Amino acid sequence: MFTFPKNIRTLTFALMAIGVAALAYGFMTNADRAWASLLHNTFYFNAIALCALFFVAVQYVAQAGWAISFIRVPQAMMGFLKYGCTLLLLIFILGHHHLYQWTHSELFDPKSPEYDEIIAGKAGFLNMPFYIIRLVLYGLIWAGFAWMIRKNSLQEDNEGGLSIYKKNFRLSAIFVVLFGISSSTSAWDILMSIDVHWFSTLFGWYTFAGLFVSGLAMMCMLILFLRSKGYYENVNENHLHDVGKFMFAFSIFWTYLWFSQFMLIWYANLPEEVVYYQFRWEHFKLLWIGNLFINFLAPFLVLMPRDAKRQMQILVVAGIIIIIGHWIDVFLMVFPGTIGSAAHIGLVEIGTGLGYLGAFLFVTFSELAKAPLDAKNHPMLVESKHHHI
Repeated sequence: MFTFPKNIRTLTFALMAIGVAALAYGFMTNADRAWASLLHNTFYFNAIALCALFFVAVQYVAQAGWAISFIRVPQAMMGFLKYGCTLLLLIFILGHHHLYQWTHSELFDPKSPEYDEIIAGKAGFLNMPFYIIRLVLYGLIWAGFAWMIRKNSLQEDNEGGLSIYKKNFRLSAIFVVLFGISSSTSAWDILMSIDVHWFSTLFGWYTFAGLFVSGLAMMCMLILFLRSKGYYENVNENHLHDVGKFMFAFSIFWTYLWFSQFMLIWYANLPEEVVYYQFRWEHFKLLWIGNLFINFLAPFLVLMPRDAKRQMQILVVAGIIIIIGHWIDVFLMVFPGTIGSAAHIGLVEIGTGLGYLGAFLFVTFSELAKAPLDAKNHPMLVESKHHHI
């Protein structure tokens, strides 16, 4: 049974205190910046938790056994969803005028000098009641399935048999379909609608790829931490190798989608599409180019050798790079459209990110401490313990 270490608990509280201080300073100096930091970090860490749920569901749907030895780690990570989804709803209700141009009613009024024909044409989808309904649905679906799958998994520890496994299989099959829809539409709602004139048909997939690899990296870091503390003796280098392969593969997949989205928009050269990249090229050139190198070249070079994916130190380095790199990627999705050319990564942004990291780790470790680390009656646990490649 895992016990939440006191030093880690203290560290999470310290990180959360840094986050609160950074946000307080942000609200006192520039409220738009503070709201953007809230949205940036809430979306990022909530998406990591969501991708942990997707990882768990995929194991059931694929009837895969290799990951069952450490399945309680992503199950614990997905416990953050109920908080993250609530925060996303509150951020929109309280701070929408600071974040989303389309929430200003005068843009839809033909008699107003601020009338915007393009935004008004999207009123059927981008309107306050329908938007809030969608946010509520995302929360109910994501947090609801996380709760049901986790509850069944813990019940399985006491009862055994195949009935609960089959129940989670059915739930996971339903969730994977809903995830395929909601992961894209939520990316449109929460991120793409910030730059309301712009659109991309690849945006949902692009966002998913980046955040799924971030979830894998966070999961890997947590597994390595638990192993370093004497837990998970049955998790060997073969399990780590598979996690490393997923991190490597989805880093390449993210790069493919990054290039595809950029290349198609650049090639078409349509004003309503190129404005997104043009603004980032003119005002965030170094960060924009650096984002590509951090999220592609670094994981590619670090994780390409087979032995690299089986060594704890290298996986730690790769995990840190991926987590920071895709945090920057989400920054570039949020801040240019909300703050404009004045946006930069400073004390408010870094402090808020550290605060959310502390909150995410506190929730995850608290969830880990509530149940045995082994899903002891899972029908594929023995297969996982003898995993070899």
